[in-house]
Amino acid sequence: MSLELRKVHIRDVVLGGENRLTDGVLFIDTKELESLILEDHRIRSVSFDLARPGESVRILPVKDVIEPRAKLEGGSSFPGVLDESMTAGGRGITVALKGCVVTTTGPIVGFQEGLIDMSGPGADYTIFSQYINIVMIIDKHDDINPHEHEEVVRIAGVKAAAHIGEIGLTCEEYEKTVYDWPVIGERYAQYPDLPKVAYVCNCMSQGLLHDTYFYGRDTKKMVPTMVSPLEFMDGALVSGNCVSPGSKTTTFHHLNNAVIDELFERHGKELNFVGLVLNPMMVTLKEKYRGAMLVADLVESLGVEAALITQEGFGNPTTDLMMACKNLEDMGIKTVIVTNEDAGTDGLSESLPDMVVEADAIVTTGNSNATLLLPKVDRVIGKLEDIERVTGGNVDSIKPDGTLLVEIHGIMGSHNLQGNTLLTAITV
Repeated sequence: MSLELRKVHIRDVVLGGENRLTDGVLFIDTKELESLILEDHRIRSVSFDLARPGESVRILPVKDVIEPRAKLEGGSSFPGVLDESMTAGGRGITVALKGCVVTTTGPIVGFQEGLIDMSGPGADYTIFSQYINIVMIIDKHDDINPHEHEEVVRIAGVKAAAHIGEIGLTCEEYEKTVYDWPVIGERYAQYPDLPKVAYVCNCMSQGLLHDTYFYGRDTKKMVPTMVSPLEFMDGALVSGNCVSPGSKTTTFHHLNNAVIDELFERHGKELNFVGLVLNPMMVTLKEKYRGAMLVADLVESLGVEAALITQEGFGNPTTDLMMACKNLEDMGIKTVIVTNEDAGTDGLSESLPDMVVEADAIVTTGNSNATLLLPKVDRVIGKLEDIERVTGGNVDSIKPDGTLLVEIHGIMGSHNLQGNTLLTAITV
């Protein structure tokens, strides 16, 4: 399996009446895009806006962030989402527009949506402040229930990202990277003197607007599965998750999984990256036991010396994380886990809701409950009052002088559990 990723760098975006890409400037025909989105008759209206790095702009409530992608050859950019038949991701040539993102917003779906600040202290806690945000404000008809509302927004975001990505297909200026993923026997035999490492990616699969989609299929209907990291890079995973914004794995994060990027960077130098297991995190204790058992069986079958597990969400997903860690350690596989902490606004509360003694190598992405006072901004895309109903905010978040008091939890991707974040950790 081989994937050629062509990264086209975007330096500005113009909303207008034509689709073209010239000298790094992306022009988008918003009328054409609007017609495409309104093909879904559940949508009452859609409008578009731009938020650029450094501008005094706040976007909320943000539902998902997606990097524009298109396939030059080898299938569709988000296989299984927009098409009935499909070709597996991770093959062929994919064009990725770097420097811009599609950001979906509009009336709130669930209570766990967040904000993006393009400047000020809030911008220091989200990678999305560094991108030109092509914001879609989506309003659905009144008879659409919350679960259908989530689907409407999810599909619209993917449609827009795929449509915009196609504008870059003819661009001849790009940075090319080729990723190879040989068959398992070849992977195992590579670099015999280096430790063999597997990655377990936990994804939210709990219903109640906490879901992930693999080739368009709800991962609640799956068990832990061996997949190719190139499928992650090529649109096989789409977020349908309204989990707390700080720890949410957006579709952008799936496409640009920081752990996968780092494993490929170290592959052949410090380690041999031989396998990836996608682990849907379920609700019941029995399902958690089943998932942890199957994860351990799959990883053991790879014959690795070490494994890395990342989490999504907080609270009961920590149990999935710890169970899998314990099972792997019991098999003699050295395991590192990545999680955030919920230690209260003063940092003195118990930071993890579950723990096992085998979890002796932990990377933290920070205390999600730490608070920030965000300044008043010149422009808000969305409805500022929605901060009172999302994780990280409350009825006292909006101050009389226009400032905003929120927990880091409320900032989109602030402590992303794949490590794709601006936060860092030090040992003291």
